[in-house]
Amino acid sequence: MAVPNLTRDDARVRAALLEVESYDIDLDLTDGQGNPSEITFRARTTLRFSAQTSGRSTFLDVVAQSIESATLNGEPVDVSGYDPENGIVLENLALENTVVIESTMLYTNTGEGMHRFVDPVDSEVYLYTQFEASDAKRVYACFDQPDLKATFTFHVTAPQSWEVISNSPVTATTDDGSQKTVHFGTTVRISPYITAIVAGPYYHVHDTHDGIELGLYCRKGFAEYLEPEENFATTKQGFDWYHANFGVRYPFGKYDQLFVPEFNAGAMENAGCVTFNEIYLFRGKVTEARRERRGSTILHEMAHMWFGDLVTMRWFDDLWLNESFATYASALSQANGTRWTDAWTTFANVEKTWAYRQDQLPSTHPIAADAPDVQTAETNFDGITYAKGASVLKQLAAYVGVEDFLAALREYFTEHAYANTTLADLLRALEKTSGRDLGTWSTSWLETTGINTIRPEFTLDSAGHYASFELVQQAPTEVATTNVVRPHRLAIGLYNHDPATSTLVRTGRVELDLDAARTTVEELVGVSQPDLLMVNDDDLTYCKARLDERSVKTLRTGGIAELAESLPRALAWSSVWDMTRDAEVPARDYIALVVAGAAAETNIGLLQSITRQALRALEIYADPSWAPAGYQALAEESLRALNASEPGSDHQLAWVHAFLGSARSAEHAEIIKQLSTGAYVVEGLAIDNELRWSIVQALASRGLIDADGISAELERDPSDAGHRHADTARALIPTAEAKAAAWKIAVEDAGISNFVQKAAVAGFGTSIHSELLTGYVEKYFDVIADVWSSRSGELAQTAVVGLFPLWSSTATEATLATADAFLARTDLPAALRRLVSEGQADIVRALAARKTDTEAGTA
Repeated sequence: MAVPNLTRDDARVRAALLEVESYDIDLDLTDGQGNPSEITFRARTTLRFSAQTSGRSTFLDVVAQSIESATLNGEPVDVSGYDPENGIVLENLALENTVVIESTMLYTNTGEGMHRFVDPVDSEVYLYTQFEASDAKRVYACFDQPDLKATFTFHVTAPQSWEVISNSPVTATTDDGSQKTVHFGTTVRISPYITAIVAGPYYHVHDTHDGIELGLYCRKGFAEYLEPEENFATTKQGFDWYHANFGVRYPFGKYDQLFVPEFNAGAMENAGCVTFNEIYLFRGKVTEARRERRGSTILHEMAHMWFGDLVTMRWFDDLWLNESFATYASALSQANGTRWTDAWTTFANVEKTWAYRQDQLPSTHPIAADAPDVQTAETNFDGITYAKGASVLKQLAAYVGVEDFLAALREYFTEHAYANTTLADLLRALEKTSGRDLGTWSTSWLETTGINTIRPEFTLDSAGHYASFELVQQAPTEVATTNVVRPHRLAIGLYNHDPATSTLVRTGRVELDLDAARTTVEELVGVSQPDLLMVNDDDLTYCKARLDERSVKTLRTGGIAELAESLPRALAWSSVWDMTRDAEVPARDYIALVVAGAAAETNIGLLQSITRQALRALEIYADPSWAPAGYQALAEESLRALNASEPGSDHQLAWVHAFLGSARSAEHAEIIKQLSTGAYVVEGLAIDNELRWSIVQALASRGLIDADGISAELERDPSDAGHRHADTARALIPTAEAKAAAWKIAVEDAGISNFVQKAAVAGFGTSIHSELLTGYVEKYFDVIADVWSSRSGELAQTAVVGLFPLWSSTATEATLATADAFLARTDLPAALRRLVSEGQADIVRALAARKTDTEAGTA
């Protein structure tokens, strides 16, 4: 069931009229009757609030199967014409009001509202709620907007054997033998979207730290993967760092972290009841980079307890205040408070790469985004809101000083605890502690769009010294961006080859401010040109940093492996990748750099990123006639590195996945078959369930295993993860029938779960047999508007983005023309237009990059 799209204007009117005091909510989760898509639960909501003036009217949000009764101040409310789009209209308000709503609510299988999951192994039922951005109305009647905070008291009736968890500790339980009612303490004032209920036969482990009760929960079948020692250690380190630096103790009493099935996001910051995607419970061997990302997510959600939960955005225009801050704070705390001291390398490699891509799409938007309605806000959970905003906050902290930045946060949390704020409140605190006027900075960075390019321009004298040196800042030129030159604080690093150690070492560094199109750097005049020049050394600012010709040559001839520190290597890899995406470096040169230098990369996160990027380059940026040679070169190097890696190491695991992704020849396909049977043995490589499914999917995509073979694999691993992997493998089979079946699941089948749809989409599009997909170009543009209007937000976005025809044989001028024609329609919802325009922009970029690569091949 689609939910109404609350507008900012309506939310402002309602917030100006009302002050909400409390919710008292009874949920009965014992109703298991009906069809899977129609199973219901019952809710009784008692809501107390005041109005600024009497006699006014407002509306209450609720998306229910039915409303049994509704009263306002003891008088019945007519709900005979109830429509979820309009909620429940409340007329003739008193100054003090009490509303009681009795309703029948629907479980979902889309990861929104109250998600219901049945474990295929033991048929146990697991429930959890997910309310961001505004899905609390799917579970109880409420004023579903972030600036109408209230206290919440939950009472949940559930089977006697279930665990029930919410934002507050349990205060009492009544039990009649077959079922029980769990009563929770009243919360402090919070927004509806961070309330939560989790229920089912969850396995749990508990600990305490610094007076805080800690809990970890997961499905019974995942108990062996919970790793409480590591996850509690990260949690405790996070609390220690945040308590030391935020100045306000954790405000929500106990702290539970729950790993739940079929979760759409990475995690959700429900106050005191944080939910995580089960991808963070590892069923097989994973690299340290995956563990670091789990640690980052734990710290990200914990940061939200202060920034987002304690102090909350007034409306989704300031969504970035939540997400950018939590992203920045998690990296800062991880680098300074945990074993992952290279967190800023990961930040440069992952977050900034994400931000750079998002900021060059036609859908880019200011960090402080305009969100006229909830549907628009939901599309803003993107690389601008998270990664660019965090990058700019990192720069701001360098600009005002990290200590002054943290001092401002302490004042901000203290002053605005349990309230709602806007960007101006944060800037005011920063200006107070730092003494700097941030008005110009805010305008330049938070209210504009696009990414600036900074490149060196210089002349050399006869001895190879710089005769002149300037940094040239180019404002973004994309249509959707703001053409503005911004203020930057950055460092220029000079690296030279040290023959004694066979490394590239930094022999000079200049740090400076620039805020003009051209900035002369007098300190470098007379200095010898280095082997490698990095114009954003130490990653101080947010920009596309360009490499000069000599620097690119140094990296291409092995210099990238000679950089001893991981951060400059990450910046070097990022620069060359970005130049490849911008059609300044041919894709074949990027592949050559990966083949020559990746095996020497010691940072596992960097290695995994660059091999994934190499596969992306071959799929859409390389000349299609040359791509087979590129795949062959990458597969050969991956296989060589796989066998040369330390047995059982993270690098060994990374290289086997790179090989599975790049193998195209008959010889390499045979090796994949032998890996599956055990005939090809790599010392120390454990073929656990997860790796085995990766191998099965590689076989399926090459037509080397059929549906019966996949079913046999599913018998080995009948878990829900096994079912999803099998669904993807079936969709990967290179037949018209397999593609048609996957398409039907993705866009036509009603009642499928979010993860079943994602599994089908993941297998539908692959460059290995993209010729099979050419017929789906027209079909996509024929149906996608209907899919958008008929599916819930999560399912609709998965279809629109995941099925966009950006595969090797479909990223063509003809597809671009079809996309242009679709976007010329005047009846498209803004959010749908945005997502399709992103795919369109990817085709434009792919065509430009292919042209560069083709020209390089004929030069």
